[in-house]
Amino acid sequence: MKDKLVTLIGGGGFVGRYVAQELLKAGARVRIAQRRPRDAWFVRTLGGLGQTQFVAADVGRPATIANALAGADAVVNLTGTFARNAYWQVHEAGARTIAKAASAAGVGAMVHFSAIGADPQSPAEYGQSKAAGETAVREAFPNATILRPSTLFGREDQFVNRFAGLIAAAPFGIVPVLRGEAKFQPAYVADVAEAVAVALADPGTHGGKTYELGGPEVLTMTELNRWIGHEIGRDPVLVEVPDAIGSILASLPGTPITSDQWKMLGRDTVVSSGAPGFEALGIEPQLLAAVAPAWLVRFRRNGRFGRRATA
Repeated sequence: MKDKLVTLIGGGGFVGRYVAQELLKAGARVRIAQRRPRDAWFVRTLGGLGQTQFVAADVGRPATIANALAGADAVVNLTGTFARNAYWQVHEAGARTIAKAASAAGVGAMVHFSAIGADPQSPAEYGQSKAAGETAVREAFPNATILRPSTLFGREDQFVNRFAGLIAAAPFGIVPVLRGEAKFQPAYVADVAEAVAVALADPGTHGGKTYELGGPEVLTMTELNRWIGHEIGRDPVLVEVPDAIGSILASLPGTPITSDQWKMLGRDTVVSSGAPGFEALGIEPQLLAAVAPAWLVRFRRNGRFGRRATA
């Protein structure tokens, strides 16, 4: 990847910063393309002088995407949303715009971020729109590598950190758990970033393929909350909320979970049987317990000097 120019559409987000760091480490030049480039200026400190570029781009404005891809050797589509009214605009129409622009620009390699759960038959519009996005990319740029990560964790995530915050602030230590038996196979965001670099470095091997990226362990929602509680020195009382009540909560405005997210919890977020994943990319994924404690200390009562629960 040395001296290659890689455009990261949506590169200033949670995953983007890790992808940028991995590519910069490999000697690539990185162009961050998003609506507000100044929000991603922190990426400058991850590489050397002149190794990063920034450009304003919006998937709803094809001309800006074409401009962002001018002269690029590769592109990574990192765009995504949990705003239900924007699913199809971003996940399908936006993906098509990027893939068409990449093809027209003669870009040599493309990585498209989808998600485990992308399925036209998904009960959730999120999953349906992600599947439609994959189809759009394949039609416009057949040699694209599609990555379907499971739920991601990392220092800045909105997954493990959210649950840790809820547990730390829980009154009387009582923590309600929605769909406690739902299964996850959380993947470390840095491992996923490495997968991007591997795919871009060898499009002849990885182009046109789909990889499902899940970590080395499967946890239920209840097990995950219990582990987080132990790690931050709490002993929460986990109360599994009946589905009938959870469904009602998800339908109400202002609650922490939307109705579409509720539907997504009805399916396990795990790698499909036989699907190629990290191993096929030569990557050994890291355990949640191997990296998360380093940042979860801030949720302990006395910070890094606090103790884990003994139970």
